[in-house]
This record gives sequence, structure tokens and C-alpha cells, in this order.
Amino acid sequence: MRRYMPLFFITAVILAILVSINLYWMHRSVDDAADKPQVRVTVYTTLPAEVVSPIAAEYERLNKVRVGFVILSPQALLAKVEKNDDPLNGQADVLLSGKAILQTAAARRALIASPSEQEDVVGKNFKGKDCLWVGVWYDPIIFCFNRDYLNNVDYIPRTWADLAAPGAIRLSITDFMASQTAANLFYALVEHFGENRAFEIIEKLHPKVVQYAKYLSTPVRMAGMGEDDISIALQSETIRYANAGYPVSIVYPEDGTYAVLTGAALLKNAPNKAEGSRFLQWLLGEDAQLCLQKNGFFFVPTNHTILAYKMYAGKNIKLFHYEPLQLSPDERTRLLNKWITTVRLK
Repeated sequence: MRRYMPLFFITAVILAILVSINLYWMHRSVDDAADKPQVRVTVYTTLPAEVVSPIAAEYERLNKVRVGFVILSPQALLAKVEKNDDPLNGQADVLLSGKAILQTAAARRALIASPSEQEDVVGKNFKGKDCLWVGVWYDPIIFCFNRDYLNNVDYIPRTWADLAAPGAIRLSITDFMASQTAANLFYALVEHFGENRAFEIIEKLHPKVVQYAKYLSTPVRMAGMGEDDISIALQSETIRYANAGYPVSIVYPEDGTYAVLTGAALLKNAPNKAEGSRFLQWLLGEDAQLCLQKNGFFFVPTNHTILAYKMYAGKNIKLFHYEPLQLSPDERTRLLNKWITTVRLK
């Protein structure tokens, strides 16, 4: 019997170890399940993955709530919103997109107001009717100057009329046919100045344009490399290149400019209204802006009470009151065709 004792002892030890390991992993599984978000917010958006992915990760880290972004093209999301039956019925909680889609969703009665302290401080010019949607940040079109040019020129153009005035200035701008943002700038100029005056300005700019770019970032890069003197560009792209060491500076058009507005709304038939509303409030707060800036996205928040807003020199910039749905598709096509035939191809 004695010769079997060591074997019994070893077996008992092995069994004890196996039981301990099993209990450990059982507890780990319970802990991991507790750490994983059990709640999910679904967001339909037209923003690119490089913008929304950090937002989703940061919100989950801070709030233990998973955010599932469904990325759609503006055309695809608009088609969903404009469906004849109940639009977006129970498919998502929040809509995060541009002004035209939000206005269309409001008109289709697909949205519900989500009042909060954060929403209350946002200016009326950044909200929809009955506060059914609220702008969370915007990105204005500015004049991006090559710094050497800016430091050595006697006269600094500060308005669209100044930019169009006679003078040997090399300009770059994104082609109105290549980007919806560039096209919206064109429509906003027409809406603000009137068709005749807007075309007069654009016609005078044309001989100075060294390149009609395909991408929104190209004009800023050209200014930074001295390939032009002034670019008509997005502020966010200009700040991004400046932070990367490019010698560019911003001048804000004193007579106003167009801005890309990104807004959010709670869907009326959202399956998780409470969490959707909390996520919308978070988008208006400091943490969302810090997350965006940390990842290289520099948008102006509509919430003027947070620190991120106070950091922007152009926070009081004059913006055009542009209504994207005011022009019909046929009218937009007519204006672009007129620009191509009377300006672009001259």
C-alpha cells in the first residue's frame, strides 16, 4: 500500500491544480463578460471610418456602451430616409450626417427631439426646426495662405471680393465637380451673393487658379509647398497640415463663408432611445472634441461653453446662411453646367 501513496498524492495534487485552473477561468469569463459592454447604440452616418472609429472606441472606453456605426454614402442614406414606408423604422438609434439629410429626415417625421443642457446652449443657426436635430461641429472654408507670401505681401485679401480683385495671386481650389463640399461652397456663394455677383467673383478668380484639385486636401498641400500663394480650403485640413510643419496660415473671409455642418438626431423609432440620447449629448461635449483632435480632426464645436471651442481663433467667423434643400437638383445641375461652360472651360 505504501508504494501507491506517492501516486495517490501526485494524482490529488494534479486534480487540485486542474480544479483551481478551471475555477480561475470561470471567474475570468464572468469578469470579462462584466467588462464587455452589454448595451449597444447604432448610428447611421455618412462620415468616413477614420473619423467615427476613434469616436466609437472612446465612447465605449468611457461609458461601457458599444457604438455600432453603419457607414453609408449620402445617396444611400438619403434613399433610406426617403422611403415611402416608415423611414429607418427601428433600424438605428442616432443619425449623424450633414444638414441636407437631417432636414430631409425631419421632414419625413423620422426624428424626435432630444433636449439637454448641451443642446440648449447651441445657437439656433445650428439647429433644425423644433430642435429635431442639432449641429455638433462645423468645418469652415477659409483662405489658406503660404506663410512666406503672407509675410511679404503689402496687401492681404480678406474678402471674396478682395480675392477676385486685380492682382498677381496664384490660387488653388477643389474642383466644384470633384467634391460635394466644393460644390456646396459654389451653391452657397450663389445663394449668398446672388447668381450674377457670385459668377462675377468666380470668373475673376478663374485666371488666377493654378489648379482645380480633385481632393480637398490638395490645395492646402500646394500652399504649404509654395506651389500657390492662397488656397481656398477647409480649416480642418489647414490646421492638420500646419501641425505637420507646413508653413500655412489662416485668414477668415470677413464677408462670410460656407461651412460643412455635421449634426446628429435621435430617431423616432430608435430601439434604444435613452442610450441614443446620451450618446448625442456626449457628441456635444468636451470628450468628443478631445477624441477628434487627438486623432487629427479639427472641427469647430457648436457648443460654445466647452474649452475646445475657445481654442479656435475663428470661432466667431461669419458664416453664410446656406440652405442645401433650397436649390432643386435641376437648379444645381444648371448652375454647375453654367460654371463649366462660362468659366471652367474658358
